[in-house]
Amino acid sequence: MRYFVTGATGFIGGRIAGQLRAAGHEVVALARDPARATELRALGVTVHQGDITDRESLRAPMTGVDGVFHVAAWYKIGARDHRAALPINVQGTANVLTMMRELGVPKGVYTSTLAVFGDTGGRLVDEAYRAGGPWLSEYDHTKWLAHYQVAEPLIREGLPLVIVQPGLVYGPGDEGVSHDTFVQYLRRQLPASPRDTAFCWGHVDDTARGHLLAMEHGRVGESYIIAGPSHSLIEALAVMEQLTGIPAPRLHPAPGVLRAAAAVLDIIGRVVPLPESYTGENLRVVAGTTYTGSNARARRELGFTARPLEDGLRETLAWEMRQLGLPLPPGLVA
Repeated sequence: MRYFVTGATGFIGGRIAGQLRAAGHEVVALARDPARATELRALGVTVHQGDITDRESLRAPMTGVDGVFHVAAWYKIGARDHRAALPINVQGTANVLTMMRELGVPKGVYTSTLAVFGDTGGRLVDEAYRAGGPWLSEYDHTKWLAHYQVAEPLIREGLPLVIVQPGLVYGPGDEGVSHDTFVQYLRRQLPASPRDTAFCWGHVDDTARGHLLAMEHGRVGESYIIAGPSHSLIEALAVMEQLTGIPAPRLHPAPGVLRAAAAVLDIIGRVVPLPESYTGENLRVVAGTTYTGSNARARRELGFTARPLEDGLRETLAWEMRQLGLPLPPGLVA
């Protein structure tokens, strides 16, 4: 089979491309900067220069493919400049999916997120759950728009699309928010871990495999939560402490305290540029928030599985510690 992948130079998309190649499929990828696609070419991926915000740049690489994985997204929590969010997450998604329809591609998988549900209030919700804001970040809001105002209407018009919803994705090679947290923790620079904050922790390889399962077994028109097990941030850091011996933060601020601090930082941020980790948006996202959902449907219909958090963290922390030049404790993978 021949598959087209957007976001293949990114964290999840790169793993999807690698798993597709390992399964013997042809892969065509889009890259704004082909110089960043050296590893993809080494895997045998055909790389086309293009951008999902440029609809016509999609036509040639998507022509004749058997399936589309639309993974590319703008993902910045705490960023001062949000101008790229709408063109990439919403208009870019519309470009990919309408081109898929125009070219008659038989099936597509679109990468949404559990964040379209917003704060689930401690509940482990399923795919039928709906939320309408308020949104804690521009990422959450624009992915909600793409999911409910672009992808689902096109499905109702007959687009053969399956939607997948990962949770917090982590693993070796990440450069996003979870990576920043791991690095701060390993450097003993993480001052606190918020009370009540929880995520569904999905290893990147499991998440990528969930995409392939959705392409193979997913029912057109359905959404599947392909997130990992739910754990609070405090629980995750306790596992990290067990694995590394590095103390987890003992300070656990209450959600209300963080929300009040976020409001103050919003005001300061209008005058003084703040590091992304200390913006009002970043604090709101972790202020007792739960981004949690059940993967029961994906397990039942797709055969999806997700590794325990301890197993995934053991590999990830070992990788991060090697990158930082830190000695590995006996409990981590050598």
